[in-house]
Amino acid sequence: MFRIESRDKDTNARAGVLSTEHGDIPTPVFMPVGTGGTVKGILQRDLVEEIDAKIILGNTYHLYLRPGTSIMKAAGGLHKFMSWDLPILTDSGGYQVFSLSPNRKLSDNGAVFRSHIDGSEHLFTPENTVDIQRIIGSDIMMVLDECAPYPCDHKYAKKSVALTHHWLDRAVERYRNTDPLWGYNQLLFPIVQGGIFDDLRKISADKVAEAGMAGNAIGGLSVGEPAEEMYRTIEIVNEILPGDKPRYLMGVGTPVNILEAIDRGVDMFDCVMPTRNGRNGMLFTSEGIINIKNNRWSADFSPIDPAGPSSVSTRYSKAYLRHLIISGEILGSQISSIHNLAFYLSLVRQAREQIVKGNFRTWKESMTRKLSERL
Repeated sequence: MFRIESRDKDTNARAGVLSTEHGDIPTPVFMPVGTGGTVKGILQRDLVEEIDAKIILGNTYHLYLRPGTSIMKAAGGLHKFMSWDLPILTDSGGYQVFSLSPNRKLSDNGAVFRSHIDGSEHLFTPENTVDIQRIIGSDIMMVLDECAPYPCDHKYAKKSVALTHHWLDRAVERYRNTDPLWGYNQLLFPIVQGGIFDDLRKISADKVAEAGMAGNAIGGLSVGEPAEEMYRTIEIVNEILPGDKPRYLMGVGTPVNILEAIDRGVDMFDCVMPTRNGRNGMLFTSEGIINIKNNRWSADFSPIDPAGPSSVSTRYSKAYLRHLIISGEILGSQISSIHNLAFYLSLVRQAREQIVKGNFRTWKESMTRKLSERL
């Protein structure tokens, strides 16, 4: 199911393969975020041909609200609904409940929340979020958890971890007592929480490891804490999570964040940054970060990125892309999103190659300097 093919000699970075019934996923891997059954503005064709995505992410909260479970079931699951033949991971929706619904109410039973679409009231429990993900048919399902805010005090974080662990037990039981709907196996990943408190992270990592699932996730980071706190927390957690299973760092982050997390033994990533920032004119390139809206690019007819993570990167000029973004043209958002996602996926592929070569640390240090530059 998950095999490690190579380990870097100087760091905790590793190159592996996670096997699902919709395909093998080489790791480290970045998952484009397809929240509501679409990676915003990008055709599935381009996800494969331009970006070379091996897996994408969907979201239980958004898909549950719209189009809804009845449509998802009638369609035969998300793969068929969106015409996507490769693996899908679904977030349980817990983070969206806590970030989009200010009127949420938490209890041992679950989370009551109001839809951000029409204000209607709904309940997520550890059991029904597994049931919803069974209907969606994702290859990797996530348990319901509470993502504690940053900052929060130790008392709040401790209570949040206890609730997350209570929900974890129930989700695992539901998972083990139900069968997939669409004829292929689905994996369930539990999530380590605990804020930036070392003792709570260790307790949570122990609990998650004991669940014995096919992979594990680290949640509750990249929510405002300093980067060094994030890296320290990853190190603490990865000392406990089993090394023979994939480790998924949820919602992270910048290219530098990703390289630092790979260094510390993380295998899987997702983040809205490449598409969201791309739509707003921020481009990640092999030479550094570009704000394409700046006037300095208005007559720059060189390629977006001569190193070319995709054909759009070398085909279109900075001047043309700036014109599109400044004019509010949809094509500008598409080009930027494709370029940024292709850059992210190219970056993790390069990281994998360097791990195999045993040169990851030197390469990472060189790339980190470049990726921190603003052009």
